[in-house]
Amino acid sequence: MKLYEKLANEIEEQIARGVFRAGERLPSIRQMSQHHALSITTVVHAYLLLESRGLIESHPQSGYFVRESPRAAQPELRTSQPINVSSHVDVSRLVLSTLRSISAHEAIPLGSPYPDPALFPSEKINRRAYGIARRRSQWGVTDALPPGNPQLIRQIARRYLENGTAIDPNEIVVTIGATEAINLCLQAVGKTGDTVAVESPTFYAMLHAIERMGMKAIEIATHPQEGMDLDALRKVMDAQPIAACMVMPNFQNPLGFQMPDAKKRELVALLTERKVPVIENDVYNELYFGDAHPSSLKSYDTEGYVMHCVSFSKSLTTVSRIGWALPGRYRDQVEKLKFLNTLTTPTIPQQAIAEYLELDGYEHHLRQVRKLFAQQANMMRAAVQRFFPAGTRTSQPRGGYVLWIELPLGIDSMKLYEQALARGITIGPGTMFSVSDSYRHFIRLNYSYAWTREIDEAIKTIGQLAADLLHN
Repeated sequence: MKLYEKLANEIEEQIARGVFRAGERLPSIRQMSQHHALSITTVVHAYLLLESRGLIESHPQSGYFVRESPRAAQPELRTSQPINVSSHVDVSRLVLSTLRSISAHEAIPLGSPYPDPALFPSEKINRRAYGIARRRSQWGVTDALPPGNPQLIRQIARRYLENGTAIDPNEIVVTIGATEAINLCLQAVGKTGDTVAVESPTFYAMLHAIERMGMKAIEIATHPQEGMDLDALRKVMDAQPIAACMVMPNFQNPLGFQMPDAKKRELVALLTERKVPVIENDVYNELYFGDAHPSSLKSYDTEGYVMHCVSFSKSLTTVSRIGWALPGRYRDQVEKLKFLNTLTTPTIPQQAIAEYLELDGYEHHLRQVRKLFAQQANMMRAAVQRFFPAGTRTSQPRGGYVLWIELPLGIDSMKLYEQALARGITIGPGTMFSVSDSYRHFIRLNYSYAWTREIDEAIKTIGQLAADLLHN
């Protein structure tokens, strides 16, 4: 095989795996020449060969770009159609056992709900925390009382402003991660026996909050690319009282969609008109794949019915567990509940993150993570398309780091989970994301970890196990 043919084949494989996405510019001929230690003539011949195969195209004075894949388009997910019945929630035991198995078996963490911690600037944050602890050897309880560290609150407010939303810093209540923020917000607006509207499928942390409160959940039909069906929500609210609505409008877990701005406005207007609070879980908002930061429901809130919950756990550090809430008209109640429930939020992590945000290049870090996640999302979708049974459908994430996969009917995701775990691989079974049995043939995979030969082989193994379950 000639050198240019070998290079062309390598690039073709990278395109197939999603390293280079449709519409993306390839490295320049000079860059490719330097990187592979090949002559410019060899690279030119390789690019011409790829162009003749229909894989790339030349744009005058701009370079070579990847063309749309000639492979058959992957079937798209369909809008969910849950039965609109209020149901008691009992998913915590399944989720806990699944998460325990991930850490206990040291398996390939495709089922993990957490991003790869290796991506985050832990050493910088730890050094700042150590320096803060040395400067102040004694800390009083009052340093950590609600609403939180003033320096951190100021930096959070500045971050919102940088992303195009002006907020009142006095509304912020710092919490122990987004999970506490969600629980406090739900506790502030609901009581045992109330019904909460959720997306279908929905992130199990939302279901945990409902279960903890002894409340019921009603699942609303959800479009895989646009989010909750507002007509379906309207019909549910016409038929029965709803204490709150819980949604993830940006890069929802597990579907990965970004709700269009017009639909966000409509949702806020609908719930404001009915005086129904909406708890917005926006933990993935910094992990977008597009060119602009997404809007939040909070940015369209004029009456204070949006209770906005976020954390740094998905974008900056998985260790410190620092989050916050912007609870709108329920702010004082949430602050009171924070004090009653956990009293304080540790001060040193708050201040360490505040110093990092101010001095250490948060935006630069985020740009690197976003680019990596976007690339690996395409790689995983391509791998699933190649190795999973015919008829498999996947989500099309617009951000975040999880892929939702619909397997052919007849494949039990819990059996697949058990068989994969026996081979040192974890997956997220679909039954964790609903109070019904609607997602038994679905799984969620995490693509945040570095794409290695082991990950590639794990995807192949899951695909083969799924095919075996389908045919047995």
